[in-house]
Amino acid sequence: MTPMPDTHILVVDDDDRLRQLLQQYLGEQGFFVTTAANAREAEAMLAAFTADAMVLDVMMPGETGLQFAARLRETTGAPPILLLTARGETEDRIAGLEAGAADYLAKPFAPRELLLRLENILKLTRRATPDTVVTFGDCRFDLAQGRLVAGGQHVYLTSSEIDCLRILAERAGTAVSREEIARLAGDLSNERSVDVQINRLRKKIEPHPGKPAYLQTVRHAGYVLYAQKAGQ
Repeated sequence: MTPMPDTHILVVDDDDRLRQLLQQYLGEQGFFVTTAANAREAEAMLAAFTADAMVLDVMMPGETGLQFAARLRETTGAPPILLLTARGETEDRIAGLEAGAADYLAKPFAPRELLLRLENILKLTRRATPDTVVTFGDCRFDLAQGRLVAGGQHVYLTSSEIDCLRILAERAGTAVSREEIARLAGDLSNERSVDVQINRLRKKIEPHPGKPAYLQTVRHAGYVLYAQKAGQ
């Protein structure tokens, strides 16, 4: 498996040295890597962006990796988890899987083994997820993950921006009214809020936001995104 630049891995471990080593190693393998020192930091990051997979340490101060994994299991869109721990007994492995982890790796481990386990997790996840990527210009937007990549670089989107772009991408080539976007995007209260999000999106996806090529306004009809499914 050859990782793509937009394959985003979140590494959560309270060991500074291990976090840095994993970030460097996985980065050299072609992944985009973000790190967090505890569950609280990781949760804040997951509220801001979508991760394709998480490497999560079990023994952390505060909320443990097992507790965090079990809580994430109840969350829609949570990434698959590879648990790391210094404890490799059968009971601990079972507890990790029961908490919702996709796989379990005991410390110390060989970086190559971690990479192979992580790749297997990603393969299974992608096999179960339909191809819902649309492209426009040098941008790729994954509807399922709510992730935007432009020019090979991950672009941060707020939840409102993701909602707007997903609605328009699902109906690519068709104008969607402001009223409809506001109704479908639960966190937008009115048409003015929609206009604000559209303007912000244009600054992130358009080469010339003042003269949009992809996210255009259709008079008396709303907005339309000119895009196509990746590979077409």
